[in-house]
This record gives sequence, C-alpha cells and structure tokens, in this order.
Amino acid sequence: MLAFVAKRLLLAVPTMLLAASAVFFLARILPGDPALAILGESASEQAIVAMRARLGLDQPLLVQYGIFLGDLLRFDLGRSMLSGHAVTAEVAEVLPYTIELTVFAIAFGLLLGVPIGIAASLARNRLPDYLSRFGSLVGLSCPPFFLGICLLLVFAIHLPLFPVISAPDAGGGGRVQALILPGVTLGIIFLAFVARSSRAAMLEVLPEAYVRTARMKGLSERAVIFRHACRNALLPIVTVAGLYFGILMGNAVVTEIVFTRPGLGKLIIGALNSRDYVMLQGLTIVYCFIVVLVNLATDLVYGLVDPRVKVR
Repeated sequence: MLAFVAKRLLLAVPTMLLAASAVFFLARILPGDPALAILGESASEQAIVAMRARLGLDQPLLVQYGIFLGDLLRFDLGRSMLSGHAVTAEVAEVLPYTIELTVFAIAFGLLLGVPIGIAASLARNRLPDYLSRFGSLVGLSCPPFFLGICLLLVFAIHLPLFPVISAPDAGGGGRVQALILPGVTLGIIFLAFVARSSRAAMLEVLPEAYVRTARMKGLSERAVIFRHACRNALLPIVTVAGLYFGILMGNAVVTEIVFTRPGLGKLIIGALNSRDYVMLQGLTIVYCFIVVLVNLATDLVYGLVDPRVKVR
C-alpha cells in the first residue's frame, strides 16, 4: 500500500509541474501590465519601469521561468506582486473556507443523491423515477451563480432565514447558518450527478444473479437492496465523488463570489484583475495538489468498497 501511494505521488509530480508551467506562460501572454495595474494609470514611466524591475518582469522570460522552477523545488510559492505577502500564507488563510464549502456540498449531495437514485431505480419508469430524472436534469442545467442568486432572493431577501452576506467567521450557529445557502447551491449540482449515477449503477446490479439468489434465499427486500445491491453499486458512485471534487472546487470560486464569502475565489479574482502572476501560479499548484490527493484517496477507497479491486 505504501509503495502504491508513493508511486501515485511520484506520478503526480509531472502533472503538477505541467499545470504550473502552463499557467506561468499563459499568464504572461494575457493583455495588461502588472506594474501598471499596481501603480495605477497615473503612474509615471520611470515608476512603471522601476516596478517592473522590482517584480523581476524586466528579465527574459526563460530566466523568469528558471527562477520560478527553482522556487518551486524549494516549496516556495513566492510572494504576491500586489500585497508582497507570501502566497502560501494568503492561501492558507482562506483555503479552509473553500474546503469547508466543498465538503459540505459533497456531504449534501451524497446524503440526498444516493437515496434518490436508489428509489428511482426501484421505481423504474414510474412517477418517482420520472421526478428524479427531471430534477436531476434541472439541477445539472442550472449554473451555480444563477442558482445562488435565486436562493438568495428567496431565502435571504423575501424570506430572511439566512444572511445575504456569508460570514463564516461568525461563531456558533452563525457559521453554520452562513454555510447553508452557499453549500446547498454548490451541493444541488453534485446531488443531480450522484442521483443519476446511483440510479444507473443500481439498474446495472439489480438484474444480476446474486441479487436474484438473495431474494430466493428469503432475505428481506431491505437486506437485498442495502447489503447486496448497494455495496456493488458504490464503486461508480465513489468514482463520481472523487472526480467531481475538482469541479466542485472550481464552482466554489463562483459561489463564494455570489455570496461574498472569503475563499480562493476572492484571491483568484484579485490576482486576475491585478495580473498577479505569482498568486495565480501558487493557486494553480495548490489546486492541482488537492485534486491529486483526492484522486489518490478515491483509488484507496476502491479497495475498501469492493474487495475485488486490488491495489497495485
């Protein structure tokens, strides 16, 4: 198991390096001058030249890339061009809020999506199945920003049950209350994916011989469904949850902006507006690292869910 984990982590290094390098070069071909964005339109030419020299932007591109790789090998993500603070410190300050939101959305989607998918498969081509399929289609079709605005209008303005501005620093129940609306916004899309995947997986295993054998042995329908069918249907559901984690973190950026919630979204928008190359690179590396770890954890969970899957 340790050898498998080490192998996967080593294979993840080229992926992270490729992603970071792509962002390094793509960020530098974007229109706009970081020095001008920092100093403002009224800055003199001498001040802009001095700022570019201080940021290292006056050096050749390959020299900048070499410095970037050297810092990366020392696990140094650099300092923000805008604030001058260490990128690692700024990301560490807001990353827990984004992970908290993403984990809430995954828990929400799994706790509701799996039962809905199972119920739809057991009532195939009947009303519950039609309602589940229609609801999943609607959930997948709604962009998170549109869904978030609708929930804000209904549950924060017309029915003032939740705060308009999410303040996760509030203590006690205030933090949970601030998490519900953005978490549900993000979780509904994942719920739709899980419900469809659960329905499809259950429809594949229900006709299998071992399910018919369990029924002929006189087991209750609950035991047949949850002890035999569901266990074998969990593998594709785990796959969906693992693969969709990265998508959820991307959607969390938009959700945080809609609900004025601190997180990676604020850093990303600020870095894009100010052409903060260093911050963009650091955020990409952190994002890739999290996705790689989640995919690794998904592979390890396979062996726990289905003993037939051998980890090599």
